[in-house]
Amino acid sequence: MSKLDHALYEIHHMDTLADKDQWLNRIHPLVKLIVTVSYIAVTVSFHKYSLAGLLRMGVYPAALFILGDLSFTDTLKRLRIVLPLVCFIGLFNPFFDRQPVTILGMFTVTAGMISMVTLMLKGIFSVLAAYLLIASTSIEKICSALRMIHIPSILVTQILLTYRYISLLLEEAGRITDAYSLRAPKQKGVHFKVWGSLAGQLLLRSMDRAEAVYQSMTLRGYRGEFYHGGNTRISKKDTAYLLVWSCLFAALKLI
Repeated sequence: MSKLDHALYEIHHMDTLADKDQWLNRIHPLVKLIVTVSYIAVTVSFHKYSLAGLLRMGVYPAALFILGDLSFTDTLKRLRIVLPLVCFIGLFNPFFDRQPVTILGMFTVTAGMISMVTLMLKGIFSVLAAYLLIASTSIEKICSALRMIHIPSILVTQILLTYRYISLLLEEAGRITDAYSLRAPKQKGVHFKVWGSLAGQLLLRSMDRAEAVYQSMTLRGYRGEFYHGGNTRISKKDTAYLLVWSCLFAALKLI
């Protein structure tokens, strides 16, 4: 499987995860969005030396992995590029903050080391919370939740179409690279001399596909606003889910 095919497979696989009939997937998307934003806000609000308090925030992603029946190993594989970049942010803290905090045998723990781990955990927990939201909620439901809190329609439409057009762009890129490899079977990769022409063909083919998709949308009544179906009423179960996590976040922050 080529890299383009693998990327396209990952997008379709995320859509499959979001469409599963699990308890977490059936929670109202607006409630899940509010809980996720609240969790990230509380997580990043911890003091840079409050490592013990921040560790307790790991209960939220751990619970969602269980409720959503999601694989932690597969999650780490998909986030293997993002998580190291997040951890890299606090890598230099020990060099700037060398104040000793405690001594463990022959090893001196400095304040910079604690702030480095704290900053890394903040990034990891925030990325995991965003991933769990996407893995348990389809992009259409997320956009519907954004419209419920009156996010401008043009921004929501941009998010939705960008997500959907990524797969279209990958499909066209896959066709072009396959055609090129058939015409140059013994060549490894794409020669740099044809990068410009192939990029131009990809742009033109994507524009043609996008125009066809837009015409289909207008024939089906699209006038600049997506109308999402489904139940928009928040049930008692959704309210209980919101209250439980809100109280737990407050307790983990204040105690």
